[in-house]
Amino acid sequence: MKKRVLCVLLTITLLTGCSNSSDAIIPYEDSLNLHQNNLVNLSNIQRGDLFAKDLTVISKDFNSPKDNNLNSLSSLLINVTDQETIYSNNVHERLYPASITKIATALVVLKHADLTETVTISKNASNITEAGAKLCGFKEGDQIVLKDLLTSLLVYSGNDAGIAIAEHVAGSVSAFADMMNEEVRKIGAVHTNFLNPHGLHDDDHYTTGYDLYLIFNELLQYQEFLDIIKLGEYTLTYKDNSGKEVKKEFSSTDRYLTGAANVPKGITVLGGKTGTTFKAGSCLILASKDKDDKVYISLVLKADSSDNLFYQMTYLLELISK
Repeated sequence: MKKRVLCVLLTITLLTGCSNSSDAIIPYEDSLNLHQNNLVNLSNIQRGDLFAKDLTVISKDFNSPKDNNLNSLSSLLINVTDQETIYSNNVHERLYPASITKIATALVVLKHADLTETVTISKNASNITEAGAKLCGFKEGDQIVLKDLLTSLLVYSGNDAGIAIAEHVAGSVSAFADMMNEEVRKIGAVHTNFLNPHGLHDDDHYTTGYDLYLIFNELLQYQEFLDIIKLGEYTLTYKDNSGKEVKKEFSSTDRYLTGAANVPKGITVLGGKTGTTFKAGSCLILASKDKDDKVYISLVLKADSSDNLFYQMTYLLELISK
């Protein structure tokens, strides 16, 4: 498929943080300034030599020609190294992000917190009762290093880890959500409204595929983030409320990292984040590189099943493996 560089964006609508807020229009030039010096050249990603460079901008009315192999509600494939859009479909449509929300949580932690601090699990964090919510199983009073909580959040997608992080960093979930929204708007993700650190469903908790690209692209500057998202499994060691050592084994929710899904020849998966709820469907954002060390961000939102999600993501990766 022919690659396109898309650098046409006339306006961006700035949300103030409430779902029913009035909109303000930012001129094209000012919207680009939001991104200046915030995006990444990842050609030396294995050495961690990451630095801000440039941005791939996708116009609001652009969609690639329809591809019947890509039937999710939104999908995206960007060559980050060359700032080229290879495939784009409905990337400006408001959608529910499910646990991909946790990348924004990671951004706040990496910018504002000390990963060596110890976090005490609260009653609130240890008592998530929503049906189907994935939990690490932490108990009230458990003592866990913040970096380990962040790893549990991103690798295993534990929602209790998200609550514990939010309360430790900001004092409450709502205050942490304010920090999330503030940070993502700094990098231009202005069509996003986060209400929690984990992505469990709320009708007023939403984003777009393009905003998720901006957030994920920003995070690839952080070596700590790259070191975490590449893990296929993780052993967590912490202390319970009596001081006794506890060990837990967590596997990644990313099938590429566990070997449950095959990566196309010539492609290396660097890691990413999955998300699944009934209303969000099956979702995945991924960083990968080709045989020439060019880096890509790919995204599939609202696939109708996990199997179909990874089928579509593999199809996107095959576009760059040829």
